[in-house]
Amino acid sequence: MAAMIIFPAIDIYEGKVVRLLKGDYNKMTIYSENVVDKACEIEAAGGEWLHLVDLEGAKEGNTPNFTYVEEICKKTGLKVEIGGGIRTEATIEKYINAGVNRIILGTKAATDKEFLNKMTDKYREKIAVGIDVKDEKVAIKGWLEVTDKTIFDFVTELKEIGIKNIIVTDIAKDGAMSGINVSFYEKLSKFTDMDITASGGVTTLDDLIRLKNTGIYGAILGKAMYTGNVDLREALKI
Repeated sequence: MAAMIIFPAIDIYEGKVVRLLKGDYNKMTIYSENVVDKACEIEAAGGEWLHLVDLEGAKEGNTPNFTYVEEICKKTGLKVEIGGGIRTEATIEKYINAGVNRIILGTKAATDKEFLNKMTDKYREKIAVGIDVKDEKVAIKGWLEVTDKTIFDFVTELKEIGIKNIIVTDIAKDGAMSGINVSFYEKLSKFTDMDITASGGVTTLDDLIRLKNTGIYGAILGKAMYTGNVDLREALKI
């Protein structure tokens, strides 16, 4: 079985490391005042990848935290993936030129197939799709709207377009520290051979071991790392 990649996650808001509870901006906890320092700490602990979300970008559709992202790419050897309000080719290009390895499209991927097609043709494996899921249905617009489309239908469409990498968030579990929905990821990994990264709900080392046993590509480690429930060095050994 291939090693599962651990993606330590940093959600950025005004250059700070924060976490939201279930995507609610009014339920924000600040874990560090300096996002670049936190990225350096993650690298020092042995991290290879970094999963960034620009929370302001997600809200506004622009890149208010771009300078921090650029600095992380310059100061560390981490491979960086980023999502959060990426809606134009200019933004994609800006991040790639700054050294970002993978761009995650969310609502834009679910609502603008033509754009997704074009970007995938041009940037290939640098484009990934973030899928928010509620009861196996695809949710968009920061989880405010649940569509009629199932994750399985959407994944089939994405594969046809040429997407190889998907980041799947189980909304019910995100930031709630209530464990992971392993059976859902198991079902998904049997359904498709795409690279699946599980996001939302990793609470213990045991969650990571159970996810690894499903054979999926990666797991995002967010809140549990900040609360001390999971030690990053220990997680990376898995």
